[in-house]
Amino acid sequence: MPAPVQALFRGQLRSRPANGHQAFLPQIRKLVFEFCNAWPSSANTRTYLQSQIQSLARQNPHVEVVVKQRNQKEPIVRGFYVNNRDKVIPLNSLEVTAIQTKVQLLLDSSGAKIQPLKRRAVESTTEAARGIWSGLHADRPTL
Repeated sequence: MPAPVQALFRGQLRSRPANGHQAFLPQIRKLVFEFCNAWPSSANTRTYLQSQIQSLARQNPHVEVVVKQRNQKEPIVRGFYVNNRDKVIPLNSLEVTAIQTKVQLLLDSSGAKIQPLKRRAVESTTEAARGIWSGLHADRPTL
């Protein structure tokens, strides 16, 4: 007698997205440019937005690009990531090429917190080598 056939549902046929050797999921989901129309520190940011924002949006269709006017404030670019974190980079008085490198830095970043390379805390997955001391398990002292 043949083995019973299991029902195959449409939801079981979908694959779950994951980073790996076959697929890459960009970690950034949204870029927000905020600038002031009047302040001179935003002049290069305005130039960058007028000349290169469309090509940036075309090259990165997975990223939502938002441009907001922020009066009486310094210009910033804010990156929102899949892991619900955000990174903010100030753009005041940066040249257009420097703004481009900062935006690329946000696009390439994972959004994870920066880990220090020196003096990392040691995390053990096992108990201490000598075990856990307890006064209840120790031998009674003799005189």
